[in-house]
Amino acid sequence: MTHQAHNPLIDVKDLADIIGQPGVKVVDASWYLPSDQRYPIAEYEVAHIPGAKFFDIEAISDTSSAFPHMLPSEAVFAQAMVDMGINNEDLVVVYDGSGVFSAPRLWWTLRVFGHNNVKILNGGLPAWRANGGQVASLHNDTHPTLSGRFTCRFRPELVMNAEAVFLSLDAQQLQIVDARTAARFNGEQEEPRPGVRSGHIPGSINLPFKMLLDENGAMKPAADLQACFYKAGIDLTKPIVTSCGSGITASVLALALYVMGYHDIPVYDGSWAEWGSCEKYPVAKKA
Repeated sequence: MTHQAHNPLIDVKDLADIIGQPGVKVVDASWYLPSDQRYPIAEYEVAHIPGAKFFDIEAISDTSSAFPHMLPSEAVFAQAMVDMGINNEDLVVVYDGSGVFSAPRLWWTLRVFGHNNVKILNGGLPAWRANGGQVASLHNDTHPTLSGRFTCRFRPELVMNAEAVFLSLDAQQLQIVDARTAARFNGEQEEPRPGVRSGHIPGSINLPFKMLLDENGAMKPAADLQACFYKAGIDLTKPIVTSCGSGITASVLALALYVMGYHDIPVYDGSWAEWGSCEKYPVAKKA
């Protein structure tokens, strides 16, 4: 893994200083679990950072896949960026309504398609509002949407598929780090999606993503993140792939690793929704 210093996070003050400037585009990438009973598009329409566009993680995906919100094609993603007025040279700032939860999924997706000039608002919309940031509704946001110019440059090294993970098991080539709760990882709790087995990928390591966040839902400093990874038994000198329930919080792990300086960490896109659905792939549970 490459190790370089670069901060993919931006705080509220720094965003407030640059918001509205040419070449700065803000995107709301909120997404919630069905059990949360929260509706991201409806929430965006009521209150969002002024000028922010909404990225629909479910709709802008491979809708032909049996698995949820898998990566879209290059054509679909590029058109979504154009429709939001995003250009290849823009700084894209992504946030969500939880703090740091679903925004990393779009951060990772942008990087998969070759757009590296992207940051996440640490603490998301809650931090923005708590620090006096103004919000707009769909009815009073006066920021126009201009057509963007966006070309994808796919980076396959940032994406892992099920077969590659499966083939790595015998060779023990990868550390598979799973962001789900301990109860789901251990197979003590049923999976929320019908037909998906309980448990985890054999040999994988559990690091629940919430351990990487502070009490306000913002990402912890790099030194604290490193302590979390070490405590979980993860060797940062060896290859890592991140996983979770469906590729959302796996991206939180990838973001944390990026904060720590590890920039080329792949996400297993299908994650447990795919692995747990396919009888071909072995499942482990806590003994």
